[in-house]
Amino acid sequence: MRYKLTFVVGLAIGYVLGTRAGRERYEQLMRSARQISQNPAVRNAAESAAHNGREAAGRAFHAVSDKVGDRVPESVAGRVRALRERGSGSEDEWGTSNT
Repeated sequence: MRYKLTFVVGLAIGYVLGTRAGRERYEQLMRSARQISQNPAVRNAAESAAHNGREAAGRAFHAVSDKVGDRVPESVAGRVRALRERGSGSEDEWGTSNT
């Protein structure tokens, strides 16, 4: 599914960049893309995917930190903590919460 989506997005971008239909067609495509991205079903799917990704990243972080333990340099650990604190409770570029 991911590869199909990547292919379709690449095809759409190639069409937009390569089209000779002019600005009017470009604006029409952009309006369509905006409508699709504002669709509640699409937004819910994007939020669900983001949530699942954050959960998987959290599980991976804990699995790695359990195995690595205190062997990570403090400078790296400090950066990771700062990134986690900065990202908590805010919205991402899709307007979804990081809950």
